Formats: sequence, C-alpha cells, structure tokens
Amino acid sequence: MTFPPVDEQLAIIRRGIEKIVPEEELAARLTKSRETGQPLRVKYGIDPTGIDVHLGHTVPLRKLRQFQELGHQAVIIIGNYTALVGDPSGRDQARSKKLTAEEVEANAQDYLAQVGKVVDMSRAEVHRNGDWFGKMSFADVIHLCGKVTVAQMLTRDDFAKRYSAGSPIFMHECLYPIMQAWDSVVIKSDIELGGTEQLYSFMLARDLQRDQGLSQQIGVMSPILVGLDGERRMGKSLGNYIGIAESPYEMMKKFMQVPDSVMKMYFELLTAVSLAEVESILAGHPKQAKTRLAKEVIAGFHSAEAADEAAERWQREVSGGELPADIPTVILSLSALATQLPQCAADLAERKLSAPQLLKAMGLSPSTSEASRLIGQGGVSVYRDNQPTPVTDPKLPVPLEENMLVKAGKKKIARLSLQP
Repeated sequence: MTFPPVDEQLAIIRRGIEKIVPEEELAARLTKSRETGQPLRVKYGIDPTGIDVHLGHTVPLRKLRQFQELGHQAVIIIGNYTALVGDPSGRDQARSKKLTAEEVEANAQDYLAQVGKVVDMSRAEVHRNGDWFGKMSFADVIHLCGKVTVAQMLTRDDFAKRYSAGSPIFMHECLYPIMQAWDSVVIKSDIELGGTEQLYSFMLARDLQRDQGLSQQIGVMSPILVGLDGERRMGKSLGNYIGIAESPYEMMKKFMQVPDSVMKMYFELLTAVSLAEVESILAGHPKQAKTRLAKEVIAGFHSAEAADEAAERWQREVSGGELPADIPTVILSLSALATQLPQCAADLAERKLSAPQLLKAMGLSPSTSEASRLIGQGGVSVYRDNQPTPVTDPKLPVPLEENMLVKAGKKKIARLSLQP
C-alpha cells in the first residue's frame, strides 16, 4: 500500500477538526503506517436509534471517507447492543425510550444505506457489537466493569453535572462508555472519529487497549455542526436540520436560510472547497456564497445537474417572485370557522373574512397581530387566476373563492379550498 506524504495526510485530517488526542502521536502513527504499508484502522461507531441522517451526522462520516481516500481502513461499528443502553453523552437525564432489537436492526439497515452516500461501503468493514457482547457471560461483564472506577466515571461532564444536581445516574448508563471503549479493543482501532463529547470514551478505550497489550487509539474529534438557527446543534427534533435524503430543492431552500455567521463552518465541514477559496467566496455577496455552498453539498448527495436546477428554481420562485410549482392546499370549513370566530359569522355567511383572520386560519401567520403587521408592510397578496392583488387594509373583509391563492411574505403561500 502506498500512502501520500505524512504532511499531506495531516493537512487533510486536520481540516475541520476541533481536537486530536493525543495529537503528538498522530504523525508518528501515520509515518509508521507509510513505512510498513499497513493502513490505519479508523473506527466510527453509530447507534441506530433513528434513521434520518442529516448534515450534522455527515461531518465525521466525511472525515472517515477522507481517511479511506488516503488509503486507510474504515471500520464502522453498528451499536446494536449499545443502542439498547442509550448514549448518555451530553444528556442531563436518562433516555426514556428503549428500542427493541428488531427496531435497532431495521434502523441499522436504513442508516447504512444513507451512510453509503458519504462512505465507500465497498471498502469499509461493518461490525455489530452484539457479535461480541452477545457472547459475554455475566462474569465477563463484571470483569470488564472491574477495569473502571466510579471516580473515573464521574469525571464525565454529563455524569458529574447530574451527580451534583442530585439527578439519578442509572447503572446501565455507566456501561455505555465501557462498551464503546471495548469496541475499540475488539476491532483494534488506531483512530476513532466522533464529536468532542466523546472524549471520555475515547480515552477509556486507550486504557483498555493498553491493558490488553494493544496499540492505543487516537481520538480525532469534530466540532458540533450548528443548525439553521445558527446557535444549537443541528437536530431533527429542533427543526433546524438539512436531511441528506431531502429533495435538492428542499435542501436549497434550507441552505438559503443559513445565517451568515456560520457559513465558514459549513464550507469547512461540509465541502472540499479550499479554505483560501472559501475566504474569497465569503468576501462576496452572501446570497451568492450560500448558493455556492448549497450547490457543492447538494451535488454530493444528488448530482451537479440537480443542484443547478434547484438553484435556478429557487431563484425563479423565491428570489425572483414567481409562484412555486408545488403549492399546498388548505381546507377551511366555513361553519367550523363561524363557531370558532362568532364575531366573524356574518362575514363568513357571505363568504368573506378579514385578511388577518384568514392568514391565521390558513397557517400563514402565527397571529392576527403579526398578519396585520405584514399587511401594513405590503407583504400580503391574494391571487385569482394567478393574478395578484395586494391586501392593503387589514380591516377590509377578503372575498373567499375556491382555489384562490394567499401569499404572506416572500416564502409562504397556500391555495384555499372551501367547505360548507
């Protein structure tokens, strides 16, 4: 096996990495690998507790693919046993939902299919840690636990906070980092990839590897990718994510919402654009920078052609003001509305409704006061036969017609369907 020069490898590995522990060992390990022609074994573990992969998940996966391209061996651990425990990292309480083995395996299959969009699965090893944990006796588990002290466990930031606050820490949670560390022993990991919240488990793996007479792994930790709100980590539960299985156009729309403050992070962690070019791109217009970012990422999960089409469609429909091709329909019951809004019953009997109440009823505004504000800014129109008519008076009732379009601001639009 021929590997690139160590300096070249280090430059690629260090891009977008927050911490390497211990960093001084990495160059020596790469040098030895190059001299012996022996690839490093690079571990990435995933617990298939969910099946929707978003861009935050792809940060360590992209690093795993980079190691593959440098000639090293990717080793993916499917935590079908650790998933039954639940990772306590970064949590202030125990997980309440417990998955069945069948649910975990179904998730694993879907997860691997999505991971294959980033990692070359034809050159990756895939192991399920149930293959070794399922064979352990209770005595084996006790023996493994005997290698870790309670004091060591309480050095974990999440456990320390819960202990100080008097929150319960369950014994099964304490097993999780030990199990994760033992995975590294079994597969003889040289490098483990993950986030900075995994530092404790990474270092525990080094201790267990040393105890078994093995080379100790190096932790290569990525920063946490923030979501579309620019503050919290990307997550589906927070609604601030971009899923890799989403359509190119949906991805494009979300990318255009990315705050300017996190653009550099996104370019660095999600693309291969050189950092020098990134600086040049960010010095230009933010919209052009976001379009370039979106196209770079979308092309990786779909195609360059799909990325171009998504950008052109966004320019036409959102930026250019054209009506979108897929407009949702909102069904309103006149009788139900009259019951909910008795003060509007007379207008509704004549198929009319004030614009603020109409926007709220159609889900285009969270409140009538917000709708009135938007109307005052000239941001509301109704379309009949695709011809827009601005709404200028929030007090003036709007005639309701079947299939009329109501647009609020630049992005929200819906088609009205009426029921008695």
